[in-house]
Amino acid sequence: MELEHISIYTDDLERLKQFYIRYFLGKPNEKYRNPKTGLETYFITFQGGARLEIMQKPGLTDRDRSVQSYGLNHLAFRTGTREKVDELTKNLINDGFQLKSGPRETGDGYYESCILDPDGNEVEITA
Repeated sequence: MELEHISIYTDDLERLKQFYIRYFLGKPNEKYRNPKTGLETYFITFQGGARLEIMQKPGLTDRDRSVQSYGLNHLAFRTGTREKVDELTKNLINDGFQLKSGPRETGDGYYESCILDPDGNEVEITA
């Protein structure tokens, strides 16, 4: 089996789409709109075939991201080299995104950094 896609809600669909296109080279499909529910979505496809579905729907509420809880923790993207991790991390910081950790070598041997996307979702950048 293979993982088909992961989905996240956002309050700004276009902003989040542009983030994953610009920094992680995702390719979006055409926007889907459901006129009955107000749901709007994009599927963003990344190198290797993994997809992220980003969705926006009226009436949703935000969750408290200041505490860890059960559920999805982060998305991870592999760059291929430590230098690319450093470069992408630097670009994201320079563009005003929050660095959560790294770049660093973890106890289990990963070289990574972790930033927050425009909605506060953790995005891990690995070598």
